[in-house]
Amino acid sequence: MSPRVTAILVVHHGGERLTRVLDAIRAQSRRPERLLIVLAQVNAETRDLAAEAAPDGLIQIEERVAFGEAVRRAEQTLPPPVDDEDAVWLLSEDTEPQPGALLALETTLETARSVAIAGPKLLDAEAPDRIASLGRSMTRFGAAVPLVSGELDQGQHDGLSDVLGVDPGGILVRRAVWRSLDGFDPALPVVDDGLDLAVRARLAGHRVSVVPSAHVRFAGGGLIGPAAGHRAGAVRKRAAATRRAALHRRMSYAPAAALPVHWLSLLPLALLRSVVLLVTKAPGRIVGEFGSAFRTLFAFGAIAHSRRILRGARTVGWSAIAPLRLQPDEMRRRRRIEAEERRARARGRVDGVDFLATGGGWVLLASVVAVVVVLFPLLTAGGVAGGGLLPLSPAVEELWRNAAYGWRDVSTGFVGAADPFHAILAVLGSLAFWSPSWAMVAVWLLALPVAALGAWFAAARLTERGALRALAAALWMFAPPLLTALADGRPGPVLAHVLLGWLLYAALGSATSWATAATASLLFAAVVASAPSLAPALLLAWIVAMSFSGRGAARLALLPIPALALAAPLIWAQLAAGNAIALFADPGVPVPAAVPGPGAIALGFDGAELGGWQGVLDAIGAPIDPRWVVAALLIPLLLAAFASIATGRYRAAAFTLAAVALGFGTAIAAAQLSVAVVGDTAVPVSTIPGQSLMWLGLVLAAVVALDGLRRAAAWLAALLVVVTAGAVVPLGVSMSTGRADVAPAPQRSLPAFVTAEADHDPRVTTLRLVPEASGGLRATLEHGSGATLDDQSTFAQTRTKLDAGELALAEIAGNLASRGGFDADRAIDEFGVSYVLLGAAGEDAERSEIQTADRARAALEANAALVPVGETDFGTLWRFAAAEPDAPAAQIPARAGAPLTGWIAAVQLLVFGAVLLLSIPAGVGREEPGRRPRRPRPERPSRRRPKPRPSAVDSAEDAAGSADGAGADPGETAQNDGATSVAETSHSAESDDAPAPASSGEARDGGTPPAEEPEGGRDAR
Repeated sequence: MSPRVTAILVVHHGGERLTRVLDAIRAQSRRPERLLIVLAQVNAETRDLAAEAAPDGLIQIEERVAFGEAVRRAEQTLPPPVDDEDAVWLLSEDTEPQPGALLALETTLETARSVAIAGPKLLDAEAPDRIASLGRSMTRFGAAVPLVSGELDQGQHDGLSDVLGVDPGGILVRRAVWRSLDGFDPALPVVDDGLDLAVRARLAGHRVSVVPSAHVRFAGGGLIGPAAGHRAGAVRKRAAATRRAALHRRMSYAPAAALPVHWLSLLPLALLRSVVLLVTKAPGRIVGEFGSAFRTLFAFGAIAHSRRILRGARTVGWSAIAPLRLQPDEMRRRRRIEAEERRARARGRVDGVDFLATGGGWVLLASVVAVVVVLFPLLTAGGVAGGGLLPLSPAVEELWRNAAYGWRDVSTGFVGAADPFHAILAVLGSLAFWSPSWAMVAVWLLALPVAALGAWFAAARLTERGALRALAAALWMFAPPLLTALADGRPGPVLAHVLLGWLLYAALGSATSWATAATASLLFAAVVASAPSLAPALLLAWIVAMSFSGRGAARLALLPIPALALAAPLIWAQLAAGNAIALFADPGVPVPAAVPGPGAIALGFDGAELGGWQGVLDAIGAPIDPRWVVAALLIPLLLAAFASIATGRYRAAAFTLAAVALGFGTAIAAAQLSVAVVGDTAVPVSTIPGQSLMWLGLVLAAVVALDGLRRAAAWLAALLVVVTAGAVVPLGVSMSTGRADVAPAPQRSLPAFVTAEADHDPRVTTLRLVPEASGGLRATLEHGSGATLDDQSTFAQTRTKLDAGELALAEIAGNLASRGGFDADRAIDEFGVSYVLLGAAGEDAERSEIQTADRARAALEANAALVPVGETDFGTLWRFAAAEPDAPAAQIPARAGAPLTGWIAAVQLLVFGAVLLLSIPAGVGREEPGRRPRRPRPERPSRRRPKPRPSAVDSAEDAAGSADGAGADPGETAQNDGATSVAETSHSAESDDAPAPASSGEARDGGTPPAEEPEGGRDAR
């Protein structure tokens, strides 16, 4: 006897789709005996359309319910099934059965009495020649995977019959089995309900089959009812629903003994998977991951109900379904195929830069030659000193301790925030762990090549022409701000200049890539840490970029977070001290210098000497203002930069010239600030970082201008390089001949006698006295082998008042340097001082400074408590006769800064750990579920003169619009927000390898179900 079929049609939206489905039901070669239509919170027009179909039952639900719940309510209105011949045919408005679909499904139930569920071949409604879904299975760990999805339908799978599960759209189910299994699990309203129903049917002793001859066109894709779109938000919702379904099935299928283990593993697994999501560039799914874990954690009632239904219907063990699961070798084969498909799709999508083919190799070679010529004295140096340079701490652990909140070993010492720059020094010193101080030599030697490469890649965002990329690299490498910072020994401005090009390169790709955005955020933190004066300009640029990035703003929002996490303790300390302006102080050793005027700033130099041109002109007796010489050499660059406006690439020109204005404004503002103090001298904030930003804008604007020329661009670029490099020739000569402030130096800042003792007593304390031009003495305490670059503190340098310890130290130093009586015990008892080092007055010292040094030397020599050690390269050294080794007063206080140090370090490590994981390239992204690769648009031949290729800056708004429409970056979308869609029911390949609890696995005798189900596919509606 043929089955008696009741068709249940669930409607959420109506419209044209509903009309097509109703027509398709009427066109069936074998019509159902009854038709029930469920209207879930629909409008009056949809109700009228459904009523016109004259169904046998019209059920109205005044709330938004899922497909499974709507079917449940409709089926409950039917009388109990008489026998196994009664069946329900489940349809939704996005399923359009072809004329012979029901007949083929019915024939399967009629001829195979053991089959309880028959599923059709779901075809993509937009591309009916492609299979949307044909059967589902699970891996050995319980991860749901589609058997067939997205393939061209050529009848290659028409021999498929027995399967583990099916998608619910268009399935035919025996009513007796439906009621015995209590229908779809209410805890699975969105994902895996069809698979779960089929698994329970299998465990109840029934068969589940697909009928390839039953064709149903499917147009679904949403969480409830028709497609909700493929925007990033919808994809994240599907991912969260998929994870919730996977966790619920795990808890429902697990044996009672393993249930506590699974319950306890929910949050640890969520944390572990969040790390994986960061690495695979899917941070948007982390909230859903934890939300799914917490919801499952307290879903006691839903889990108990599901386990009770499964236990009541089950008649066979889990081993009965083992042959129908997807085997590991098949999963590995699928992964290989998917990886190859992703690589093939990415070949036309990845924004690759052919480095060698466009002259990048020559740029690198030229920069290496420039290093050999300009920095020849440093090639064999073990350390570097001069200007604001000092050695680094000799141990890596000291570098990281100085980078954290806690004890600041400055003068008398205090507990406080570290400068963000210390984290940069810790990273650099760790790379040269055998000799951390050599890291600063490496910074000086690599500054030119790394800066050149950064500018080359940044220019690659603006032009495809290799000559213009080389132009940007050369002009950025020979920029006056960089060479000035190198000659003056300013590590912060050097690093800021080197990293600015790389920051721009990464920032221009941040709107469409999580990995690039994370990299840009780390570079942003490094630049701001090295040059705090750049923070306002960079934040302003970030705000403007956010406003033009559409949905890409979510990625750009990450940019300042690491910098804020790194600087937050210092920001809080300076605000609490009422000295917010001090946040712009240059990190490292303050370097007193004259404040440059606007003319020198505009020319890229930070002093009236203009990079040595004043001395050159004086030497040759030329009565010429050096500003006119330098200006004449830089005018071609300036003209080229402003010519960018005439190229028609207005956005690129506006972007680069805005950088010029921001940089110049930053430098002018910095010249007005003097927040650090050395002795009685106020130290102005360096103008070099602002000038570097200004110079970057000029260089890129020139690139934009020359890119608009069809001919002679390469020759003009060469001319620009020659005349612009001429402006820094005196500066380069001074460094190559060793006449600059920076020079090779030993990796210590105290006499060898002291550093030798520091090997046995790391806290040996030296009182350093430095004569001042004002006639006073500057007294500081230095521990171990001397002051290091990583123990400097802008908070201490910008304090306007001396604390109690500094006042006591000043009194001790004043008494020690006078001829009156002095109690040496106080210096030893209060500070543990062992040595006194009196610095010598320089050759160009003023008379008052020389007199102060002479008086102090006479007093120290006459003091019986001091034993002369002798003259050293650093000054005259004495030792206290009563000095104590390992003096208690010289030790760092126990638990200084704890527990605040631990909490601050934990937060900073969490932020940077997450960003670092996010920045790791994860290969080519998977295609967004439910979304086909974008087909290339054929180009039309044109006789017009070709326009310049749109740059990353030119196309920023277009990219933002695409991101707004698609919701994610092509190539990274699925990594970011991937979840299996309704249409393709594709499964994330890596889910099969998700970590499982110790009790996971499958029992040979039917006792243990799948233990780990990381991801499941979205069931069709």
